Amino acid sequence: MHMADALVSPVVGGTMLAATGGLIVYSARKLRQEGDDAKVPLMGVLGAFVFAAQMINFTIPVTGSSGHLGGGMILAVLLGSSAAFLAMASVLTVQALFFGDGGLLALGCNIFNLGFFPCFLVYPLVFRKIAGGAPTQGRLMAGAMISAVLSLQAGAFGVVLETVFSGVSELPFATFAALMQPIHLAIGIVEGLVTASVVSFVWKARPELVGAVPAPHARHPRSIRKVVLAFLGIALFTGAFLSWFASSNPDGLEWAMARTSGKEELESPGRGVHERLAGIQKITAFFPGYDFRKPEEKGASRTEPGKAGGVSGERKQGAAWPAPAAGTSLAGVIGSIITLGIALMIGFGLRRLHRKT
Repeated sequence: MHMADALVSPVVGGTMLAATGGLIVYSARKLRQEGDDAKVPLMGVLGAFVFAAQMINFTIPVTGSSGHLGGGMILAVLLGSSAAFLAMASVLTVQALFFGDGGLLALGCNIFNLGFFPCFLVYPLVFRKIAGGAPTQGRLMAGAMISAVLSLQAGAFGVVLETVFSGVSELPFATFAALMQPIHLAIGIVEGLVTASVVSFVWKARPELVGAVPAPHARHPRSIRKVVLAFLGIALFTGAFLSWFASSNPDGLEWAMARTSGKEELESPGRGVHERLAGIQKITAFFPGYDFRKPEEKGASRTEPGKAGGVSGERKQGAAWPAPAAGTSLAGVIGSIITLGIALMIGFGLRRLHRKT
């Protein structure tokens, strides 16, 4: 569901970047006030986990489409709204800057769609209501499942509105929405199952991380080292090896665009802000499309700058599956480590500021 710059006007892109920037500042202040040291390493490894998980597109049967994990609800449930939003912002910024996945102009839209809705809307208003003050495993799994579906539906509708308000493409609202919502409902069901499974796993290992223990007893009763190492190991294994199994089908957004306009990718205006940001992304994306740059394309991305789709977007339909690739493995590992590092720097930096005040 990563939007490309071709879908976004400078006004809409700039507005959403400003809104996202405001939410980042707000989240940083809230996290600083909380001063919860246990969240810092968890924030880092969960960010790495979501980065790696988003590389893997899974096929949606019958449709000819695919989807990938958003991860917003996993982050929100295990970290809380503010830390989760900062982790998601780190993931999407790394993807856009270093891997050309999602546009720089559309970065604010992507962070908002994949971060704001699950972290600040669905998590407090839906998940916490379903889970209750003393949740059981069943309530947690139901809350995670329902919340993940609703988050993806809200994010998909956000894409439709931002595209229509931009007015730079000829995607009619009714048709685009009628395709985006059902396909992301199917993707959301898979995401819900994964989210429920992850939340259930953590709840069994460390219930206080998902609010199953009253707050006074939830502060560092024992080390979270095992949970941190488990997510770090899963992230690195996913990025290095499971990424070979990504579906070659277009993702939900590309699928909906193709059926609305006849094209999986729309042409960027190629001038002004779009051109300048595309030029920056060509320079910064050292693993464009999650693979090595080809020698003849030094200084340019293998993919259209800001194109969504990640690993699956680089494979032609009908290509061999799985598709072992050293470039993809290295991109997955490096991207996970960069995301981990950025999230840790944010967390430790805010913790230091908290201690000084």
